[in-house]
Amino acid sequence: MENLALIANVQSFTVIAIGLMIGLAGVGAAIGVALVGSKFLEGASRQPEMMGALQPKLFVIAGLVDAIFIISVAVGLFLAFANPLLAAIK
Repeated sequence: MENLALIANVQSFTVIAIGLMIGLAGVGAAIGVALVGSKFLEGASRQPEMMGALQPKLFVIAGLVDAIFIISVAVGLFLAFANPLLAAIK
């Protein structure tokens, strides 16, 4: 019976960790994309002729910032469905 309580404890802390991980990654990605977008608009308004050169860099950096969020979602799903921490208990 004590083993069942320990498993429930590990799973509850794992759920809290997953929520924090995905939430903070989402907020960080949103702030990062907003900063990159604002700097792109600022640079394009100062030098409109550079917009063609800046736009591919904007999409690459926005994709890399969003990749961090997607990786945290994948790690969260891994911890939710195949929790390696439970193997130490069993």
